[in-house]
Amino acid sequence: MPQVPAARHTQTQVIREQPPARRRSGKSFWYAPAAVLGDAVAAALPVYLAVAWVNSTHAAAYATVAAGAWLLVRGARDRYAERHLAEGDNVVPALQDWLVLVGLLAVVRAATGEESPFLLVLAALVPCAPVSAVVHTMLHRHLANCRRGGRAVRRALVIGEPNAVDGLVSHLARRTDHEFVIVGVCPIGEADPHVLAPIVARLGRQAPSRMSADSAPVLEAARRLGVDVVLVVPGPHLAGTRLRRLSWALHGEECPFVVVPGLTEVFGRRVGVFSVAGLTMLNVAPPLRRGLAALLKVVTDRLGAALLIVLLAPVFTAVALAVRLDSPGPVVHRQTRIGRGGVPFTMAKFRTMVVDADRLRHQLAATNEQDGLMFKIRCDPRITRIGRVLRRYSLDELPQLFNVLRGHMSLVGPRPPLPDEVARYDEVELRRLSVKPGLTGLWQVSGRSDLSWDETIALDLRYVDNWSPSVDVDVLVRTVRAVIAGTGAY
Repeated sequence: MPQVPAARHTQTQVIREQPPARRRSGKSFWYAPAAVLGDAVAAALPVYLAVAWVNSTHAAAYATVAAGAWLLVRGARDRYAERHLAEGDNVVPALQDWLVLVGLLAVVRAATGEESPFLLVLAALVPCAPVSAVVHTMLHRHLANCRRGGRAVRRALVIGEPNAVDGLVSHLARRTDHEFVIVGVCPIGEADPHVLAPIVARLGRQAPSRMSADSAPVLEAARRLGVDVVLVVPGPHLAGTRLRRLSWALHGEECPFVVVPGLTEVFGRRVGVFSVAGLTMLNVAPPLRRGLAALLKVVTDRLGAALLIVLLAPVFTAVALAVRLDSPGPVVHRQTRIGRGGVPFTMAKFRTMVVDADRLRHQLAATNEQDGLMFKIRCDPRITRIGRVLRRYSLDELPQLFNVLRGHMSLVGPRPPLPDEVARYDEVELRRLSVKPGLTGLWQVSGRSDLSWDETIALDLRYVDNWSPSVDVDVLVRTVRAVIAGTGAY
């Protein structure tokens, strides 16, 4: 039976028992004003200081125009909508908006004949993007933490056939950082779903002749529970005209109506909505594999790896010397890994284990702490003293920059698997090999070895199916924090 996480389930009970006057408390209404204020300050303050340094007379006016233009661009691109504030990817959208801002101000300046110190203002606007990205990231984290505690959430009623209800509620229950708390379900037919949420109404399997036969029990349950949104999972017995009539009733009560199509782990940018002959259809774009974005990734990988190798040359030297002095054996450990399309390659790492580690692995097989195909032990006796330090800060991975430079790996991608792991992959797990493995990736920034095998596969497939340059930028930014924290590194 699917289980609802204790914290969220307890909070569901608490919210359901609160009086109607308090049901709307703890919403996220203040996040958008906070984001607006942060963006305004990010644009106005540096422009004011820069212009005041040259000509204090017009400093306030320039600062006001800069802030207004920045807010106009961000607002026009819907950055203050709650669904965007809940997203973790803020760096690339901020950079995109900044380019639009610069273009907009350049056009306005040319059209009005303004003779302002454009280069000075342009330099002053540089902090806009990073400061706004930091502000929105902080708000995202605060919002996610609030939702984990059952605050700033939307009370949801789920309607659908029992199996569909079970699937949706169970999927939402696996994570607690989203906006929905399921306070009730309304199954189609006499069978009961297995979820822990209470059954608050029930609809017949066949569409009734009177619209109110469907809408009346749903509306009564929505009013009684103080529902903020109704989630509907369409199916053979809830589609077409019946679904449309139910939407009429809910919209008449100003209750949001959301249809859940059943797609999972598909980012919104890949989904487009269109109509044909009165039918609403979803177009799911294929993952990015070719084109300008893919070329940009290749160029960024090669140039980024070359630059890092040059900049980190002193670190390479220091680590190599430490490994050499710590224990006998080669400085660099070379191991066969499987790359894109199942092609093997030789991956390099600074040695962090004793020389005969591969032989000892078979003797330690019974102590494996992973639940899947990976082999991990928190206190692995094969790891050397300096090896623990290198693993703690991921310094052992640095030689893989040469693999990136040679095209075997990417800066960002799934973890490069061993041949014996790949030999036991099923069809779903083999999809990890659709892209190049990475020096870092969602696995590395989400807990690394502390994650279960299923969580590891889910993260890798999310990356494979939804890759974009903005995803890579987000992972690289999060990698810095993950390396410093060292969570799951052993």
